[in-house]
Amino acid sequence: PSGGPAAGPYHERQRLELCAVHALNNVLQRPCFTQEAADEICKRRVAPRFSPPLPHFPLFLLAPDARLNPHRSLLGTGNYDVNVIMAALQSLELAAVWWDKRRSLERLALGQILGFILNVPSHVSLGFVALPLRRKHWLAVRQLRGTYYNLDSKLRAPVAIGGEAELRAFLRDFLSQGLCEVFLVVPRAVEEAGAWLSPE
Repeated sequence: PSGGPAAGPYHERQRLELCAVHALNNVLQRPCFTQEAADEICKRRVAPRFSPPLPHFPLFLLAPDARLNPHRSLLGTGNYDVNVIMAALQSLELAAVWWDKRRSLERLALGQILGFILNVPSHVSLGFVALPLRRKHWLAVRQLRGTYYNLDSKLRAPVAIGGEAELRAFLRDFLSQGLCEVFLVVPRAVEEAGAWLSPE
């Protein structure tokens, strides 16, 4: 992972099918979650382990005793679904708010939003060979020092998007392609108050 005050945004690169874990850590700008923590959220047996450890966290109950866990890959390589992302954020008093595509992106109250997690179609490759398949991929977008960054774990390094107008254009481009979902990462209080949405 890259990051640090002088190095620019914290950025985890893709490993296995852990894009959900990377998207969480990239949007939070620190290595908060691990594959083990995400697996524990899936199994709903014990509270997830955090790195660094957190003093208090609730238990999350998604799929106990499920032989075929619906929230992750059969191979144990990751590929977590939105329920794992939502439960992970809830453990930090944050929420993932689904963005209704019918709304204008001008209504985003950007000052209330910590970042964005997008679920987008992604090409599958085997080594250097691109396969004619597409699967879903999680990526993070976060603002730092006035600039929004695409923190997709498949990128070699963070890519600057620009300011608020460029961010809205970036999101509009993804949403126009279809099969894309946008989640706003906000503090729990902002979610409860609906403060992430500007009045019409």
